[in-house]
Amino acid sequence: MPTARKKQVSLVDTKYYHCISRCVRRAFLCGEDPLTGQSYEHRREWVEEKLLLLASIFCIDICAYAVMSNHTHIVLYVDDKKANRLHDKAIVIRWHKLFKGNWLTHKFVEGNELTPSERIMLDDIIDKYRERLASISWFMRVLNEDIARRANKEDGCKGRFWEGRFKSQALLDEAALAACMAYVDLNPIRAKVASTPETSEFTSIKKRIEHAQHGKQPKSLQRFAGNPRQNMPKGLPFELEYYIELVELTGRCIRADKRDHICDAQPILARLQIEPENWIKLTTQFTKVFHGAVGRQQAVTEYCEHLQKKRRPNLANCERLLG
Repeated sequence: MPTARKKQVSLVDTKYYHCISRCVRRAFLCGEDPLTGQSYEHRREWVEEKLLLLASIFCIDICAYAVMSNHTHIVLYVDDKKANRLHDKAIVIRWHKLFKGNWLTHKFVEGNELTPSERIMLDDIIDKYRERLASISWFMRVLNEDIARRANKEDGCKGRFWEGRFKSQALLDEAALAACMAYVDLNPIRAKVASTPETSEFTSIKKRIEHAQHGKQPKSLQRFAGNPRQNMPKGLPFELEYYIELVELTGRCIRADKRDHICDAQPILARLQIEPENWIKLTTQFTKVFHGAVGRQQAVTEYCEHLQKKRRPNLANCERLLG
């Protein structure tokens, strides 16, 4: 039996999670069907637009994403502190951007006076909305349901579009986060649908490179905040420049027609103490090597203890590849 989602998410241990959704039908999510010649390329834009829209509504940030021919990869950051910080009206307004709400929530937003009993009912509703706006399950549910409905309507059929529920992996430390983000950003290069990160359509790395060329970071993605330090602002614990360089070098190693090497002194790998040869394996086989929470031994142990798991998955591979 699949593990309940609440037994896979532990915000005490990490707020970063890697989510994967796959199509169940032979008909592609995006790209071109080689048997019929029909193109579904326009659906990539559906996914990207909906994904970035949800990031502006939910209290969840997008760290990395790649929209492939029959599946999607997304690395998410759950900002539960933001959800708790938002006032009641802001929570309801955000929820109304996704769903209709009810007479009571609309009465509240319009500023009409509530009776004591109505206020009690409203508080319960707002508590549910607040929890859902910081829920990976609700985020992925809204994303996948919308795409499934649009695809089914276009295909003129009914039934399941996605391969069951989405899969998720907890990324327990910086090494796991960096490797997973690079794995996601390099998906099109591994699949040979792009030759460089900057030509990888509908990926976070392409969007980051486009903004970096103008000295900016995209507002729709979680920012790179630099190396960990005192009074660390919210954001990814890496330097943007070094991350883009690392993805570029890794992409060259992956491409069979353009061999290169990862320098031992590359700043991110040096700080995370990941061996270059292990880095290549991590960024090409991440989901094959790891089938659950990913991190160094202590992080995996604490994560399992908090969720009362008796087994510690991936421990041998984590020790071998992450150190």
